[in-house]
Amino acid sequence: MTVLPRITAAQRRARLVRRHLLAPSVREKTAEAVAAALIGLHATDPATVFLAVAARLHTPTAAAIGRSLYDAPAGGPALERIRCMRGTMFVVPGHLAPAVRSATVRDSHRHRTDAMAKLREALGWDEHRYATAERAVLDTLAARGATTAAQLTAEIPDLREQFATFPGKSYESRQRAGTPVLGVLAAEGRIRRARPTGSWTSAQFRWTLARPPADVPAAGARTTLARHYLKAFGPVTVDDLKWWTGWNLTDTRKALTATGAQAAELDQGTGYLLPEDLEPAPATAEPAAALLPGLDPTAMGWRNRDWYLDPDHTKALFDRNGNIGPTVWWHGRIIGAWAQRPDATIRYRLLADPGRAARTAVDREIARLTAFLDGTRVTPCYRTPLERSLAA
Repeated sequence: MTVLPRITAAQRRARLVRRHLLAPSVREKTAEAVAAALIGLHATDPATVFLAVAARLHTPTAAAIGRSLYDAPAGGPALERIRCMRGTMFVVPGHLAPAVRSATVRDSHRHRTDAMAKLREALGWDEHRYATAERAVLDTLAARGATTAAQLTAEIPDLREQFATFPGKSYESRQRAGTPVLGVLAAEGRIRRARPTGSWTSAQFRWTLARPPADVPAAGARTTLARHYLKAFGPVTVDDLKWWTGWNLTDTRKALTATGAQAAELDQGTGYLLPEDLEPAPATAEPAAALLPGLDPTAMGWRNRDWYLDPDHTKALFDRNGNIGPTVWWHGRIIGAWAQRPDATIRYRLLADPGRAARTAVDREIARLTAFLDGTRVTPCYRTPLERSLAA
């Protein structure tokens, strides 16, 4: 009988601190390096990207992070914002984007089929009219460069037509035809979001043309993504990988096998990590406190979270749909939550007493985050019970 190597929860937390850049000595210099370390940054809430990067940089500024996100070098974007794992918006390294898209976006043609069916039923559009509207969008972006959805709608009459979504339901609303048209072009990687119209917290983006995505075979792409995930998040369980990627169980197991992953014994059962990753990570001796934003990729990186989150604290830190709010970390464990009050000051609450050294380190992180925000008020798009209480 083969005896599996054992990796304790404390050893996993030591890996987390180092690989997710949650201690001063392991912080990075650029947003690109942070995204590479974490594979991707949750981008459903635009502010999350900036706050997640700022927490992991030596000297963060919103201007520098914005340049990394929106000022593409000649060879193409260093960072790309795409809808990928579990249908969620992420910012991922540009060189990894083709594999991520191929590995996680299933039946991309279905988006087009669904959009055409919706517009046919609601507005009587046929394929020719849909194609004409789509071509008009691409031609306008080619001529004008980065353009908002409102500007495209003003210039292209077909996009202004409205139809009812969820007709007859209590949550029925009106939507313009431009929404599904732009959504399909973005899902296919033909257009991408560019710099927002307002500050770095704004959710109103401009659209611009994108380079045609490279064609990467799906099976190889899944292996590539699984290997990157194991490197950044390992050891992980099969359930972790399946949940994080959104794959079915068959594809998850095939990708895991293709990486050559080695099994290890965890408190949560059998975990897997890369063969070159069996040596335990040394514990971080320096104070390792961090203030991470809602939907941070570390907090949302595993399906099984008991080794870094007390289950009794879940109700206070997550909303009813499983989205985590802003959290306070100490040596790889969630110990509390933070929020901004209406005057933009930061308030926090610890859910356990971590000791004087931890409280001192948390206070330093509050000062660092306050300097980065420089008076900017950020409200998470998903509000959690403890965040609401602290922000009141």
